[in-house]
Amino acid sequence: METKKVERTTGGLDGVVVADTRLSEVDGERGRLIIAGHDVEALIGKVSFEDVVALLDRGRLPDAAGREATRAALAEGRALAFERLPGLGDALARPDGMDALRAALAHLPAGEGFGASARLAGATAVYAAAWARTRAGLAPIAPDPSLGHAADYLRMIRGEPSGEARAAALDAYLATVSDHGMNASTFAARVVTSTGSDPVSSVVAAIGALKGPLHGGAPGPVLDMLDAIGTPENAEPWIEGELLAGRRIMGMGHRIYRVRDPRAAVLEQATLRLEQAGVRTGRLDLARAVERAAEGILRRKHPDRPLRANVEFYTAVLLDALGLDRASFTPTFAVGRVAGWCAHIDEQRELGRLIRPASRYVGPMPS
Repeated sequence: METKKVERTTGGLDGVVVADTRLSEVDGERGRLIIAGHDVEALIGKVSFEDVVALLDRGRLPDAAGREATRAALAEGRALAFERLPGLGDALARPDGMDALRAALAHLPAGEGFGASARLAGATAVYAAAWARTRAGLAPIAPDPSLGHAADYLRMIRGEPSGEARAAALDAYLATVSDHGMNASTFAARVVTSTGSDPVSSVVAAIGALKGPLHGGAPGPVLDMLDAIGTPENAEPWIEGELLAGRRIMGMGHRIYRVRDPRAAVLEQATLRLEQAGVRTGRLDLARAVERAAEGILRRKHPDRPLRANVEFYTAVLLDALGLDRASFTPTFAVGRVAGWCAHIDEQRELGRLIRPASRYVGPMPS
């Protein structure tokens, strides 16, 4: 058979614009993340996760009444999700938290609009917390509608009130990771939505994409790295040894950012505020030393490849300080990112066009 000769693509759709969006902009060259008109570094710490949910949904920060409406909608979503726990079968028995989320969320009824978004966001928090409790041999805890979303999620995992400082730190994390351009999970959600499918199916698809280690990231292994290094003095020799062995340095480098990930800066500051409030992280000084050492060594070894700290680096330190098990890190990422998924689902539905890219055939041709 004759083989058709064609120029191969690099794959990955790098640089291909697939949608216009008002939700977020990622500027990899300047290290800038804009969420619906606001720089992430100026936004986080000044507004709540509920505010960011409303911002993504409506395009503007809410007033007091709007904030309370969003808070109530999320609380209702958590309550409805908890009521469905007895009907989830063995979903929460899955050993992997993302498998559990995928299976549990698939039980939700289809729906559209802000009510559906709130139910999905609420359910994601409830099911992630319930899986963490089940994995530890403990019973799931019912949500408390009087609490903010972050505070209630942390309470449902830990089994006790989180305290203002811890709740604020987790709130900052959830808001920081709420949206990040056309990443793989967001694109998956938009593709499913473009077929006319329902929001639950779209979010389940996004969960499947986020589960992949090339997207969901490696905040857990960042802690393994910090544990292995132990002290700031060991940072440089340990990193040199890893690179000589051909292994990557966890938490360093990003597909888009050519400079330091702005979310790393936001989460570093959130961790610092936690320490200043009297909650010892035990890892912040070490993490900073490791980041400096890794940045310098990688710059010398790869001067043409900018490798700086990404969001995973300080995610690991922050979530560990909040008492979350490493296995819960990626499900907790989903608890924040579902806000962006739902906003993209609504935006794609308004567009009303099927996403159907072309492919280039490189196989044999009939003789």
